[in-house]
Amino acid sequence: MIVYGKNVLKDIEVTKIKKVFLSEGFRNQEVIDYLRKNKIKYLKMPKQQLDKMANGNHQGMVLEILDYDYYQLEDALEEDFIVVLDHLEDTHNLGAIIRTCEAAGVKSVVIPKDRSASINDVVMKTSVGAIDRVKVIRVSNIAESLKKFQKNNYFIYSAFMDGKDYRTIDYAQKRVLVIGNEGKGISSLVEKITDVKIGIPMKGEVNSLNASVAAGILIFAMLK
Repeated sequence: MIVYGKNVLKDIEVTKIKKVFLSEGFRNQEVIDYLRKNKIKYLKMPKQQLDKMANGNHQGMVLEILDYDYYQLEDALEEDFIVVLDHLEDTHNLGAIIRTCEAAGVKSVVIPKDRSASINDVVMKTSVGAIDRVKVIRVSNIAESLKKFQKNNYFIYSAFMDGKDYRTIDYAQKRVLVIGNEGKGISSLVEKITDVKIGIPMKGEVNSLNASVAAGILIFAMLK
């Protein structure tokens, strides 16, 4: 996997970095000292080559790292609070939600294998290092995974525009929060499995929030 930018370097575990590519004019001695101290291989090359490797502003640095090693569903069953993303497609939203989960102490996020954002360079950059402290679990079927959580005494709370005011709910000890697709929301299969539909009351003319913003509000509310 290719990631890029100076800020990414120290957010990634040294053992996961395969090689670093620097622009020929790179002069940040602190970064170079860090690479040498940690015995990380680096190579200088023309900026034009880095431009082809990166999809954004690389700041003169591109890193080749190990692909993300997803966790299994069983790895989450020891947690009291799990976030499930029902076919979320925007990688910025995925990265932001992972970052929020890490800040809130939520240790597991579940995503589907198909029709969903996955861990890539954008998610790595957006999550600002949180990706190494949150277990991202990729499953074949979200609905079946939720049923397994229910069998293990979890209550399923899914976010709906017309759901019950999230501030009025007495949340279960073992709980799962489901955030739906940016456009379609929660799928019909997941809706049938859901124990409680929760929503964020709106007072303005805008009737919905960005998925990562809504997730942030609900995650911290459900921690109380």
